[in-house]
Amino acid sequence: MTSTQGFHHIEMNVQNLRKTKGFYEWLLPELGFSLFQEWEKGFSYKIESSYLVFVQTEELYKDIPFHRKRSGLNHLAFWAKSRAQIEHLRVQLKKKNISFLYEDKFPFAGGENHYALFFEDPDRLKIEIVAPR
Repeated sequence: MTSTQGFHHIEMNVQNLRKTKGFYEWLLPELGFSLFQEWEKGFSYKIESSYLVFVQTEELYKDIPFHRKRSGLNHLAFWAKSRAQIEHLRVQLKKKNISFLYEDKFPFAGGENHYALFFEDPDRLKIEIVAPR
């Protein structure tokens, strides 16, 4: 039975679809998502009844890049299975030369009871991975 709670899907336009796909195609499966759809100008990953869609921004709209501090989406936060998974992802991100946000406060940048890892995707969208308590 399909859940009717939570979100159905979130769609994001991206500056460089190839770069974005390279970033998310390893991260999302680590977090339990599966490739759901793929077409010339986009792709999506699904978990249970919800999915994330990434679409190439049309040339006409690429002149103003995304910035999470402007009005609109600030960040995406995903559940990790455990603190160990966050440590595993941290190692993988370092190998991919992806820099961290708030590294000096890791793993408690979100507060003393909030074990999380923060970094940015290729469009500078903040990604947060949160461990269960």
